[in-house]
Amino acid sequence: MKTDFSTIQCLFVENSLNLSKEQYDALQIYSEFLVEYNEKINLTAIIEPDEIWRKHFLDSIYPINLFNIPKSASIIDVGTGAGFPSVPMAIYRNDLKITMLDSLQKRLVFLEQLAVKTKLNFWQCVHGRAEDMGKRNEYREQYDIAIARAVAALPILCEYCMPFVKVGGSFIALKGPNENAVDAINAISELGGEISKEISYNLCGDDRKLIVISKVSQTPTKYPRRSKRIQQLHL
Repeated sequence: MKTDFSTIQCLFVENSLNLSKEQYDALQIYSEFLVEYNEKINLTAIIEPDEIWRKHFLDSIYPINLFNIPKSASIIDVGTGAGFPSVPMAIYRNDLKITMLDSLQKRLVFLEQLAVKTKLNFWQCVHGRAEDMGKRNEYREQYDIAIARAVAALPILCEYCMPFVKVGGSFIALKGPNENAVDAINAISELGGEISKEISYNLCGDDRKLIVISKVSQTPTKYPRRSKRIQQLHL
């Protein structure tokens, strides 16, 4: 079932966002292909069209209201899954240079096929684990912004994401209402960051939180550690 443009446009306007017909068309292709592909590979539990628009697309794009993303910023989406939040952001802001990192090749195949279907080619897919890619020179401290939606508890997520961020850049975490930046303060400091913003907001009845961490110094070369080690030490 297709959610009509005027309804979605109103939804975006209600949340201080404009949506063009071109952006709507690309996101609609995304929605339909997500539901179709989900029958082969479990990408999401959310498959109702209205819910996809609210809980995936709007949820991914709305942080643009809360944090200034510079023009032509390079962004790495760590643990991108089915492309959230980076693909909706890239469709909404086609100046952004997006790299999507995921450890499961099947998800990246979906995203590569999505790029063909939408005729959009401004994102790159990278197959690998964050703790491995974060040590490689071509990815380490190469991005203006690292972003992640859920994925892991904040102290763990910081260790996965902060190594990708340039000094002067930011790590943006899209989280639920019960996580607090102060809970990760030791990890943030050790990884070369400091808390910049922590914004609580409500989106379509769901409480959300945006945590922005500024990269103020280089991440020590011993980070990130192996995944099992990270999780053991942050339990």
